[in-house]
Amino acid sequence: MISLTTWVLTIAILALVIAFDLGLAILRRDKETSVLEAAFWTVFYIGAAIVFGYFLPHWASAQGQKEFFAGWLTEYALSVDNIFVFIIILGHLHVKKEKQQLVLLLGIMLTIAIRGALIPLGAALISRFASVFFIFGAFLIYTSVELYRGSSDEEEWKEGRIVAKMRARGVSTFAIALVALGITNLIFSLDSIPAIFGLTKNPYIVTTANVFALMGLRQLYFLLEGLLKRLIFLSKGLSIILAFIGVKMIFEALHGIGVDAVLGIRVPQVSLEFSLGAIITCLIVTTVASLTATHGIAGAE
Repeated sequence: MISLTTWVLTIAILALVIAFDLGLAILRRDKETSVLEAAFWTVFYIGAAIVFGYFLPHWASAQGQKEFFAGWLTEYALSVDNIFVFIIILGHLHVKKEKQQLVLLLGIMLTIAIRGALIPLGAALISRFASVFFIFGAFLIYTSVELYRGSSDEEEWKEGRIVAKMRARGVSTFAIALVALGITNLIFSLDSIPAIFGLTKNPYIVTTANVFALMGLRQLYFLLEGLLKRLIFLSKGLSIILAFIGVKMIFEALHGIGVDAVLGIRVPQVSLEFSLGAIITCLIVTTVASLTATHGIAGAE
């Protein structure tokens, strides 16, 4: 059980880091982010997440540490896929390079706020209705199928009705970009929250894994912008991860209602160690396969 003091200190520290990032984005709002700068801050935030997870057992537990890394890796991978959609949206809207920093950070802060509202709701549903795992699991499997089918159609992003109406009324490109990212973030959150609850039910782990996965995405955006055409199998890899977590949630739901076998076949218990290994393996295979398949593209560029 995480103490109130630990909660307050964690949220305060994370809020300070986010405030620092916001201040940095405001100060550099009229400057383009170099690849070197983006790489430095990306490594910094990834390192911060790893350090946090390494020391987590001192105030949580060893089990909590495994859950954090599994949740953080899953959410970070989903965030990378989201970034590619952000690249397409901002490019479609013709947002100036020097203005993208502030748009991205405000969009990420909006994502944190959305997930901050959805996490307590998810935790409350799970604590009251164990069968909600059936719904979450089925939703993730459905999402994985849709992601697998539509992974090659991401470049065909089109404006929604709200964005189109705002453009027709002369609303600034900056405001339109914020609305577009906000709507996209809400849709993405509906996938990511059930996904991490399939790995841990601890609200503290869910919250910290989500925040660490979102921190530094502004810089990661500029780092990955040139890789949009290379990570061609990322969406397919993520669809496999979501399907895996969805099936795992259904298994847990069956055990939760006392069903240990279906048609004489024992319902397996999927350990967190196996889940973590499966997620890491899927991400590595997806990345290597993508970079290998697009090696010729990189050479041509």
